[in-house]
Amino acid sequence: MSFYVTTAIPYVNAAPHLGHALELVQADVLARHRRLRGEPVRFLTGTDENALKNVTAAAAAGVDVARFVAANADRFAALRGVLDLSFDDFIRTSEDPRHARGVEELWRRTAERGDFYRRDYQGRYCQGCEQFYEPSEQCAEHDAPLEVITESNWFFRLSGYTERILKALTSEEVRVEPAAKRNEVLAFVRAGLQDISVSRPAARAGGWGIPVPGDPSQVIYVWWDALANYVTALGALDGSPHREWWQDSASRVHVIGKGIVRFHAVYWLALLLSAGLPLPTAIFVHEYLTIDGAKLSKSAGNAVDPADLAGRYGADALRWWLLREVAPLGDTDFTEERLLQRYHQDLANGLGNLVNRTIGLVQRYRGGAVPYLAGADPALPAAVDRALAVFDPRAATEAIWAAVAAGNRLVEATRPWDLAKREAAGDAGAGAELDRVLAELVAACRSVVRELGPFLPAGAARLAAQLGDGDRVGVPDPVFPRR
Repeated sequence: MSFYVTTAIPYVNAAPHLGHALELVQADVLARHRRLRGEPVRFLTGTDENALKNVTAAAAAGVDVARFVAANADRFAALRGVLDLSFDDFIRTSEDPRHARGVEELWRRTAERGDFYRRDYQGRYCQGCEQFYEPSEQCAEHDAPLEVITESNWFFRLSGYTERILKALTSEEVRVEPAAKRNEVLAFVRAGLQDISVSRPAARAGGWGIPVPGDPSQVIYVWWDALANYVTALGALDGSPHREWWQDSASRVHVIGKGIVRFHAVYWLALLLSAGLPLPTAIFVHEYLTIDGAKLSKSAGNAVDPADLAGRYGADALRWWLLREVAPLGDTDFTEERLLQRYHQDLANGLGNLVNRTIGLVQRYRGGAVPYLAGADPALPAAVDRALAVFDPRAATEAIWAAVAAGNRLVEATRPWDLAKREAAGDAGAGAELDRVLAELVAACRSVVRELGPFLPAGAARLAAQLGDGDRVGVPDPVFPRR
């Protein structure tokens, strides 16, 4: 039951911002959670480097485009350490030979099917999202006016895949979560699909990009190129990694932002169908982070540096805010004050308090020996499984936090210190009750910390070491100090 999870690959026209961190952390939780459940996992991310906007940004900076994209790609790759990520592969589309070879093979397959044709075209183009818009459409992502472009391009016969895409989405052969995003895609498809441009003149691209096989006057359109990374990163289409992680995988999951749903849930499906490859099994869509109601973006000048936040507050604090606060639907406003409030409320006070009290009580009243090994409640892992199956990390954290709250309530309700006094006075029943309470608290803490591992890898590992996994606990040492 292999599990293959990917993020969208971001443009490298600027350094990473907090919105990129959100997607990476969400995908990381899915990957770590499946590993925790014993499944083989492959987690892919990378950078989209063949975009015209990267060429434009490099020119504005007065830097060679290859050097420019490499420098920013390094910043994205460095998020592995910054955010405590566990990705298995990082693909750079401008320099990884796997990618160029794979894109050419996909193009060849589609060409052999007769799904490409060339024609003159005039369209309204947004460089910000590298997309042509119909006369009735506006770009909802960028404020810049659309540029009217007339050129001769290769087109893909998207219109011929309307019914097959509808079937895949309505049958949930390809599951789009949340359901509201699936409904948006269905409305777009039912309105009628138009053939799309999949190349641009090499001259307009500044010679940057992957040439169209057999037509060096054109380079492959960046979205066709970028989408392909999910399979090109697996090597040859007849190789064993491709068979294991795509062809035969039980789960092929894309984690993306809401602004690129159409590309993944429509264009990508059509390209895979044309190439004769299996479709993804799920497309998980997140909303945007905002500051004062405005979307976080490089162009808006309000981008928040995740490396700076993690450096000041720790990766766990940042990961926790992203997972605990961001809702499945509706954008989420970020402030550092909210990050600190959540850190103190949940981690320093809630979780930290419960684990420290539990270990301290076992040390004080039983010399660090767990009275007996109580069974873990299966309800918690089941609740986490259900939440992550529908791409709702916040619901998963709520289930974990319900268990933390229950543990703290157990301490207050049973007052172990009073039971210890009664036991010392000769009350054997109080001693037995104290054993029960301590055993249940240790079991609850261990269960919570185990489920928290995918969410807070560093902090959970330290807590697990203190709690132990046998008949003794360690020494309490605060993992989440107040900041």
